Amino acid sequence: MSATLATPGTRQWISPDGALKAAAAGWLGVLVIGEIMFAGSTALFYGMTALRGDLHSWNKHLAHGYVPGDAVGNAMLIGHIVAAVLITLSGAAQFMPAIRRRVPRLHRWNGRIFIVTSFGLSLAGLYLLIARGGPVTVTQQIGTALLGVLLMGCGAMAWRTALRRDFVSHRRWALRLFLLASSAIFLRSTVALISVILAGAGALDVSFIQGPLQTVLIFGQYCVPLAVLELYFRCQTRGGSPARLAMAGVLVVLSLLMGAGIAAASAAIFVPSIRTALDKRPSIAVTLAETMKSGGVEAAVRQYHALRAVRPVTMNFDEDELNVLGYDLLRAKQTKAAVRILRLNTEAYPASGNTWDSLGEAYMDDGDKPDAIANYRKSLAINPASRNAVMMLRKLGAK
Repeated sequence: MSATLATPGTRQWISPDGALKAAAAGWLGVLVIGEIMFAGSTALFYGMTALRGDLHSWNKHLAHGYVPGDAVGNAMLIGHIVAAVLITLSGAAQFMPAIRRRVPRLHRWNGRIFIVTSFGLSLAGLYLLIARGGPVTVTQQIGTALLGVLLMGCGAMAWRTALRRDFVSHRRWALRLFLLASSAIFLRSTVALISVILAGAGALDVSFIQGPLQTVLIFGQYCVPLAVLELYFRCQTRGGSPARLAMAGVLVVLSLLMGAGIAAASAAIFVPSIRTALDKRPSIAVTLAETMKSGGVEAAVRQYHALRAVRPVTMNFDEDELNVLGYDLLRAKQTKAAVRILRLNTEAYPASGNTWDSLGEAYMDDGDKPDAIANYRKSLAINPASRNAVMMLRKLGAK
């Protein structure tokens, strides 16, 4: 973790101080690997889909992604995504000892980029939180806003201590800033690991993120890493041998857990994002969305059947295409159209529990309780492990 890790010698590795430094370096190394995976997949996904004009695909990962007609909000979203990629890459490079030793000028300029980008990331994120909304409860919104405020505060302190040439304090503030900027990795790796534990390897299942747990995850994604870092600082400067060895053990365990979480997130999030980015097939959802503007939802349904009959391979008819379009319509309060599109998806993919689950949600939002219950039951019959279907049936008062 320390930015001044010494070259390990034989005795240093087996001493409490050497064990602590090695464990910290391992934790930082695992985090940097996750950062590179996150930044690469994010840049590819959003960059390639934007070049193809398939902005609707952004809503596969963002609850409040691309919104037609919202020029300012969409610009802020793009700025937020660009800043997230930039701060991830510059932060990872900032803590590479070889760059700091051999190219100090690059290290200094990269540090400036790192700090300035943290302000851009925070301001764009705060705007999107205010303008488009975010988490459900006020407490969760405060937790999200607090992350942006802490990013700017740590960035300001890192800059100030560098100007004062207080490099010990500067490294500490820079490390705090790096962990705050890495909150997306901590959150995704944690969610992916819990999903694997609860549902097994495979597609990401986030249905367990409800109520108080969502609040815990929002605060925990940055509070827990910061707490670990402060404990490390304390052990590094004041702790005796037992405390340093205990802290080293904690960091080793956290490295293993985070490594497993990053592997799960890579399989469920990062790699699928890269595949989507490299998939050059035009999206059927984009085509149908344009048709609906002029001809309505039934015209879009007819077009879907016609195109699938003649272009089943050259267009992207994947299950999540109609699913994303259906949820776009739900967010736009076009519940009747959403029901029709999501019902079309169940006709195309009748063996998928997720399509029936989504249709159940559309019926629920439309106020049709009996059909919502019927579709959630179909989803549960196909996938008995679906926790979301169980929770929704309970919410609807079904046995």
